Amino acid sequence: MDDHSLDEFRRRWQEELAQAQALRKRRRPETAERRPRRPEVALGRGEQASGYLALAQGLLEGAGRPPAPRATRAERQDAASRSRSPPAREAAGGGEQLVDQLIRDLNEMDDVPFFDIQLPYELAINIFQYLDRKDLGRCAQVSKTWKVIAEDEVLWYRLCRQEGHLPESSISDYSCWKLIFQECRAKEHMLRTNWKNRKGAVSELEHVPDAVLCDVHSHDGVVIAGYTSGDVRVWDTRTWDYTAPFLDSEYEEDEPGMQPYVSFVRINGSLAVAAYEDGFLNIWDLRTGKYPIHRFEHDARIQALALSQKDATVATASAFDVVMLRPNDEGYWQIAAEFEVQKLVDYLEIVPDTGRYPVAVATAGDLVYLLKAEDSARTLHYVYGQPVTCLDVSANQAAFGVKSLGWVYEGNKILVYSLEAERCLSKLGNALGDFTCVNLSDSPPNLMVSGNMDRRVRIHDFRTDRIALSLSAHQLGVSAVQMDDWKIVSGGEEGLVSVWDYRMNQKLWEVHSRHPVRHLSFNSHSLITANVPYERVVRNTDLDFTAHRRSCALRRPRSKACASRCSRRGYTPGDGGKAPSACSICWGTPFPTRERPPCRHRGLIHAYEFAVDRLALQSTLPVCRSSADPTAGHGYALALAFPQDRS
Repeated sequence: MDDHSLDEFRRRWQEELAQAQALRKRRRPETAERRPRRPEVALGRGEQASGYLALAQGLLEGAGRPPAPRATRAERQDAASRSRSPPAREAAGGGEQLVDQLIRDLNEMDDVPFFDIQLPYELAINIFQYLDRKDLGRCAQVSKTWKVIAEDEVLWYRLCRQEGHLPESSISDYSCWKLIFQECRAKEHMLRTNWKNRKGAVSELEHVPDAVLCDVHSHDGVVIAGYTSGDVRVWDTRTWDYTAPFLDSEYEEDEPGMQPYVSFVRINGSLAVAAYEDGFLNIWDLRTGKYPIHRFEHDARIQALALSQKDATVATASAFDVVMLRPNDEGYWQIAAEFEVQKLVDYLEIVPDTGRYPVAVATAGDLVYLLKAEDSARTLHYVYGQPVTCLDVSANQAAFGVKSLGWVYEGNKILVYSLEAERCLSKLGNALGDFTCVNLSDSPPNLMVSGNMDRRVRIHDFRTDRIALSLSAHQLGVSAVQMDDWKIVSGGEEGLVSVWDYRMNQKLWEVHSRHPVRHLSFNSHSLITANVPYERVVRNTDLDFTAHRRSCALRRPRSKACASRCSRRGYTPGDGGKAPSACSICWGTPFPTRERPPCRHRGLIHAYEFAVDRLALQSTLPVCRSSADPTAGHGYALALAFPQDRS
């Protein structure tokens, strides 16, 4: 029933109610004089209406939701005693009208819902749509008719959409949306429990031999990595069955080892992009094959690369030029826009959901540019001597950190600009250290998370322009950070990955690796981290003294805890160097033979899957756990892992 029909129904109901009351007063004056006058149930705004009569009056007044108070037992007994003698029915003539029957039922018994008698089903659904899942469960216990209304598929489909479950589904995809809603809630609870207890499967993605990791990026479980050998590799951590693990370039195969380093890699749902040290750019279509569909060349080294998360738009910065590439209507790639800036670009991001004309934000020293395809480069922010240290954008805002220098020190801040109005909305934070990372696009509404060189992770509240929470998270500066509605995952320069429950200000667990965390991305069921080394030089394994110390350590006597762990996995304490994987938990990643030690200095990529009911301690990830007992707190066990480097 639409709004016009509902208003017409209310108007007719009020007219019939007025006519019935006037007719009753004219026909029965003697009856009113013989017996005491019943107090009228007037539903004024100052009086408390009870029961379903209040619900009917609320519908007449246009209220969209029934009042919450319910009559007590004494009030219901009083109303029943006052309505012992129901009014006589009208003489047989015309048929009895709807409003007469409704008023008689409301006067006789206040406990029977009038939905069961006369209210249309569509109007009942219109009223029940304002209830949440708990209220719907209570209404289903009232009567059989209410149970049918409260379990309607439209109501539970709406609840699934409101809480973010199956957003791409339609109402006809499932026959019982209440059951689907219960399954989604149970899965969400299981995933949250696994996140808190670090329970799941952990995998280390296979490394390219004789190469150092240069850059890593991921999107929806698909990971792309570039190496010093010029190789670009892709993993699909959702199915582990990807058709093109290596993305080929167009370099000649008769020149082995001559390919330039991979500077940047980016990936979205359909495209993969890699930029090389010599200024070349390769674009692959993940749906068609492993060979590039477009190749673009710059005259100088590419300094920044950006890829839109939803559409096919690529932006590159080389020297003092910024170029935007995208395919035309026929599928051929072309230059959509080209801009010239005054300084070398440090950070570059593409604004999502801009329609036909792409929009990007670039930072170059102390300048911040707004680049629109149909316009020239416009200066969004500029303060002389205050360089920008980090950048992130959303659909209508841009956030970047500013380093304060000069005689008047105001503290390092994060500025939030409106991309539509092109003006500053907020100035957040006042830190001594430089802001190294900021995450605006993945944060909940009105919140933003940032990392700083002072080793702290901060949550900023746009509503109050204040810091809602500050966590001392790392031993060195924070290099990557992301948050959702209840947790924060941060990575540091020392190689530590920490997971926090920021609602309780409590660290859940942490994992330590050798190199700085340069990439970090998670969703409800998975986490991907990448430790990228500073140096891009392949070391000689014969001169790797770290591997020599580890090889000698495997031959020395082990502790009782190590021997017990190895015995549970089928290794004997006397294996020594013959079974190096027996000490994988104590000494790091197992290697098959002593002649090929692990290349820890070449970078690591880890994929965590929390939907699998498996302890991360049983995986081959080099996690050094504390020998102390798990600490209990806040109703659940906290299995803390502390960084220990025993190599």
